[in-house]
Amino acid sequence: MKIAIVTDAWLPQISGVVTTYQQTVRCLTQLGHQVSTINPLQFPTVPCPTYPEISLSLLRPGKIEKALEKIGPDAVHIATEGPLGWSARSVCLQRRFPFSSAYHTRFPEYLRLRFPVPLRLSYCLMRKFHNASNRILVASESLKCELEQKGFTNLHIWSRGVDVDLFRPQSNNVKSDNPIFTYVGRIAPEKNLEAFFELALPGEKWVIGDGPQLLALKSRYPSVRFFGFLHGKSLATRLAASSVFVFPSRTDTFGIVQLEAMSCGVPVAAFPVEGPLALVENDVNGYLDEDLKKAALRCLTIDRAGCRQTARRFSWAYSTQQFLNNLVVTGEPFPAPQKYLAHAA
Repeated sequence: MKIAIVTDAWLPQISGVVTTYQQTVRCLTQLGHQVSTINPLQFPTVPCPTYPEISLSLLRPGKIEKALEKIGPDAVHIATEGPLGWSARSVCLQRRFPFSSAYHTRFPEYLRLRFPVPLRLSYCLMRKFHNASNRILVASESLKCELEQKGFTNLHIWSRGVDVDLFRPQSNNVKSDNPIFTYVGRIAPEKNLEAFFELALPGEKWVIGDGPQLLALKSRYPSVRFFGFLHGKSLATRLAASSVFVFPSRTDTFGIVQLEAMSCGVPVAAFPVEGPLALVENDVNGYLDEDLKKAALRCLTIDRAGCRQTARRFSWAYSTQQFLNNLVVTGEPFPAPQKYLAHAA
């Protein structure tokens, strides 16, 4: 089957969304499907205001339309609500070609952290975007219920995975009297990192990642060790050397980094909010509490074997099969211009 994935989030950006689609494309290809991505690397871009690490594509009229015509997909999936996503949505609706979309990011909350935009208006826009799709994919049952209450329709579960061979427990020199508390991810306002940095914890605090708040937070918290972006084995090694993974975000819809930490045998300390609630079981693979310090210290007593067992339940192969099962396939490829115009007439 020919599958087109339209995403505004792609390399060199590093995020859970990018990881998800890289792994999904890899697994779909291994299954014999022809997968094409329409992503920002194929267009001129400008940095996103207040978030220059994210590239916004500059589109000429008809560009996405021509790209989809060239691919001739049997199924279209729209990953993001950026310029590429909105353009692909418009083309699919005009051509009466069904498509799926995914709700990955709480853009209303992220936007409100930067500008005084009411959540009511932002969610209205998100509903307009996603409710036009035939299926909206979400990462957990709790998020599905939440969005249903906000008026989203046709919601279906699409879980995530982790590479348990890459992210695995390793021999390290972590001592109980000098624990290492680690965060991995974007360094941005929506990640609520000050809630972690302000904690009076024993040992060290490590941060792996980059983002618009990096310089400011490095200056304000000189005792925190910042490692920048790490990938592959380097990331896995640092994670495995950690005592506790601290995830202070209150806005993530899932948080793949939690699975990566658990796969390394590292328990997760977080607030009891969406994302952590989908993965963390108190005293088994982490601890959730409104008192983040209490959660972090409690994690020091948790058996690391339970974390690894949780991660083993999540594979990219299973995640990809969920994605594949939720694609909208009509049996007809994306209509060529002549066929579309004849049908419209």
